[in-house]
Amino acid sequence: MTVASHDRLRRGGLRVLQIVAVAALYYASGKLGLLQQLVRGQVTPLWPPTGIALAGLLLIGIRVWPGIALGALLINIPLGPSTPAVLAITTGNTLAPLISYALLRRTGFRTQMNRLQDALALVFLGAFIGMLISATVGSSTLHHAHALPPGGFWLTWWVWWTGDAMGVLLVAPLLLVLRSAHSPKDTPPSRWTEASLLVAATIGVGLLQTSRAPLLFLGFPLLTWAAFRFQRAGATPCALAVSTFAILAVTRRTGPFASHTLITNMISLQAFNGAAALTALLLAAAITERNQTQEKIEQACKRLAEMVAKTAPDTGGPPALPGAQGDGEENGGQSRPS
Repeated sequence: MTVASHDRLRRGGLRVLQIVAVAALYYASGKLGLLQQLVRGQVTPLWPPTGIALAGLLLIGIRVWPGIALGALLINIPLGPSTPAVLAITTGNTLAPLISYALLRRTGFRTQMNRLQDALALVFLGAFIGMLISATVGSSTLHHAHALPPGGFWLTWWVWWTGDAMGVLLVAPLLLVLRSAHSPKDTPPSRWTEASLLVAATIGVGLLQTSRAPLLFLGFPLLTWAAFRFQRAGATPCALAVSTFAILAVTRRTGPFASHTLITNMISLQAFNGAAALTALLLAAAITERNQTQEKIEQACKRLAEMVAKTAPDTGGPPALPGAQGDGEENGGQSRPS
């Protein structure tokens, strides 16, 4: 076997492995998402597979799209309602992240998300616009298959769309952060203490969200704290945790979601989740961009100081001040009689 053939075989095996990994993650996260289903056992307020699919496309490339299709097919086969419906829903679930990926690539999206425009593109193009495809195809398929109750189309569409969008906003940024994560070096103990306090406060606020007290707003100070102090590495997992606790509250009908209809709870929940994701992504991106600008200014000032130091004449002593020469020099070298 030639070296070229060996390389092609190795690349082909790596591609198959990537496709299988994406399909497995899609399927596993879909099973977790279905634990909080609200409509017909398959429509949830948070659908993590969309975030995994989009992150896989951004990090690996469009060649992993068969893994997305395979994962979606495996998830939808036991849900039904029929083989044509399963194929149609699978097609919609595959097309949605592909369209989001194409829109993000067209705008020059960076996976580091270190610019404000990257966060805005992910929110509005990757989540809100791209996920219209899966929600519309899926809801229409269930409606034409008579798998929805009378008048249930728009409720299903709303839950489907917001659930897929929240998957992109909450899961994809976290995976993009994990991809570039590294072990921190020379981190002072105070930094670890602050991070531990943030984790404890997030858990405490989450437990309050699932209680009878309507205290959802307490999540926003935590998101601000995480974004300012830890940027994306802190803001994205904090947003996911806060939103997950809110989803648990709405499925249990506790806290601010008690004694309300499903559509009212869904509007409230997704408004909160959307605001939390927007706050985390936009604020973290703005702080990162500010820090980068400040670093560039400091580097420019340092280079300017080095240039000035190199061009300054070396006289062996302090520079002479204007007018410091003696009167004798001003009068042709002769001293003035007293």
